[in-house]
Amino acid sequence: TLATFGELRRMTQFKEKSKGQERVGAGLFFYPVLQAADILLYDAAVVPVGEDQKQHIELTRDVAIRFNHTFGETFVVPEADIKPAGARIMSLTDPLKKMSKSDPDPDSRIELRDPADIIRRKIRRAVTDSETVIRYDEERKPAISNLLTIYSLLAGIPIPELEERYAGKGYGQFKQDLAEVIISALTPIQERLEELAASPAIVIRTLQEGAAKARELAAAKMAVVRERCGLGLPPLD
Repeated sequence: TLATFGELRRMTQFKEKSKGQERVGAGLFFYPVLQAADILLYDAAVVPVGEDQKQHIELTRDVAIRFNHTFGETFVVPEADIKPAGARIMSLTDPLKKMSKSDPDPDSRIELRDPADIIRRKIRRAVTDSETVIRYDEERKPAISNLLTIYSLLAGIPIPELEERYAGKGYGQFKQDLAEVIISALTPIQERLEELAASPAIVIRTLQEGAAKARELAAAKMAVVRERCGLGLPPLD
């Protein structure tokens, strides 16, 4: 009752994923409410998200404020932590679309487990534009701007410095170097994934410990929520 039908219907992801569909599952419609519950249940004050999740955090804030106003101060009203750079990485094949694992084209994204040769191929095939100037301009050059953002974030080099470094060098050399930067950044992650894959007991134990801690926190919070709402029996003395 704290999230309205109109709010959920206006959620961008619901509109995009349900567009043109004859049958739309209720799970997609109510997902933002579940997400809000996951945040509020653990008193998260700051939530790191991408730009595309900003609307969901705003809904979460509204739900928390309404509950607190109706039943008394109970939930922390969270803030979204959206980084100024890299909050929305775009597709390698269509710079106007967000990079997504659900994209049917595997060349549109870099995956954590991609081998080095696959990464080089994907970056080599990544769309750019008809120019050869490496310059950041989201409006006129969205594709190369996206690649510059990826390079800058992974290498820790400011975009203006990259523009100066590749002045007059064209896209070929830039893409070649970018691929190596991505490979270097992913190598330690891939090595750790291999270690964990070889020791599933460690993963299972970590998940079990995390689940136990989450249940403890959730139970304590839900006890407060039920009391504020007048649900259940009062505690015995």
